[in-house]
Amino acid sequence: MTTAFHSPTSRRRKTLQEANLLEGPLMLIKSIRGFSSNRAMTWLACAPLALMGLGIFTLSAKAEELPDLNAAFLANNLWLLVATILVIFMNAGFAMVEAGMCRQKNAVNILAKNLFVFALAVTAYWFVGYSFMYGDAAIDGWLYFGGLFFDPTVTAETISDAGLVPTVDFLFQAAFAGTAATIVSGLVAERIKFGEFVVFALILTAFIYPVAGSWEWNGGWLNSVGNAEFIDFAGSSIVHSVGAWAGLVGAALLGPRIGKYVGGNVQAIPGHNMSIATLGALILWIGWYGFNPGSQLAMDQWVPYVAVTTTLGAAGGAIGATVISTITSKKPDLTMIINGILAGLVSVTAGCGNLTLTGSWVAGLVGGIIVVFSVSALDSAGIDDPVGAFSVHGVCGVWGTLVIGLWGFDVQGDGSPLGLLVGGGIEQLGIQALGTAAYAIWTVVTCFIAWQIIGALFGGIRVTEQEETEGLDIGEHGMEAYAGFSTTNN
Repeated sequence: MTTAFHSPTSRRRKTLQEANLLEGPLMLIKSIRGFSSNRAMTWLACAPLALMGLGIFTLSAKAEELPDLNAAFLANNLWLLVATILVIFMNAGFAMVEAGMCRQKNAVNILAKNLFVFALAVTAYWFVGYSFMYGDAAIDGWLYFGGLFFDPTVTAETISDAGLVPTVDFLFQAAFAGTAATIVSGLVAERIKFGEFVVFALILTAFIYPVAGSWEWNGGWLNSVGNAEFIDFAGSSIVHSVGAWAGLVGAALLGPRIGKYVGGNVQAIPGHNMSIATLGALILWIGWYGFNPGSQLAMDQWVPYVAVTTTLGAAGGAIGATVISTITSKKPDLTMIINGILAGLVSVTAGCGNLTLTGSWVAGLVGGIIVVFSVSALDSAGIDDPVGAFSVHGVCGVWGTLVIGLWGFDVQGDGSPLGLLVGGGIEQLGIQALGTAAYAIWTVVTCFIAWQIIGALFGGIRVTEQEETEGLDIGEHGMEAYAGFSTTNN
């Protein structure tokens, strides 16, 4: 019997459009001239292995030059990494407070801004921001710059002295930069264009905030005015008030939301989900244990002390805001309880390492009282702040910085009084006031210029009236936060 051999039918080759996710990259590489042969593909496969080997060799070479890791070095860096994670998680708290206190038709927009702004902040701060804040002096005391990016190399001296590795220090500082940008989001909520907000956040975290921070935290001019040194332990002014002033300028340029003022009278625009806002406030409270105790920059005996002053400030703020809001509106206002907690936290952020336990609680109490009146005053001034962000972070940021000059002590030093009311004289209060004024002026001027340029380049920073009425979720993102759910309050 004979067998007939038939030539195989030619099979049509798949096109790139027909390839699946696994086949596509390989087909794309083979389409490049020189990569079609099996030998070329074999050499290409070796590239990742070679790079990995080179990286391991480099790390091993550096590791051989470093001393053994000691307990203090490990504890300090581990603690700061944990604190960094807590501060980063505060972005969830800010997003939930802002979304809950605003209308549901803008929830997606608010969540998108708060989520995306941290990615922007880290990138901008990594690219140049960290260098502007902690680089070498370009104009001594005023402007610093160390080139693009930062050097992540760990030295033997860092380990021996139980110092912080550059990468964990950068990450902690980048989380603070993200906080400053997030504060802006609350002030301009429900009416700003998404893209224009993104551009401003980049400018703020790449230049405006880092330059301001260098004046104190990099040994700038605020460290050498008179015999006293400006004190802002964790950033009541440097982080919170800078973010608040930046947002205030944006809110003033944007104007109020449609329906906020009718016939010259202020109209309340209730938030759509107070459960989310309350959960956000608790997340922020917990995150603050990274913000303030983490600013000790070491794991030592003062970390729990700072954690307690932080807690007492929050407690005092909640009590002060609840009592005053009950007196003024006849019933306790949940939004004021939330803002009271945050106001108390901001009020002790600058002085959490320089206030006694009693002084911390009183500072928070006063902050909680201030925030209630500040929210009302801002409404009366015609500036629409949907979540009370300027009252919490701006007004109480200034108060928290000044209170050190009133009843602060050198708690972690010799215990000597610094504040005017405890026998320390007026000099500390003067330098604290100078610092708060400097940060306000710098931020207002630079942010006004930035907002104006952005508006001119992109045809304004506010959405159209139709988009605002319909909701930014649809106009800016083409989706809804609660699609398919029946709603009663838009």
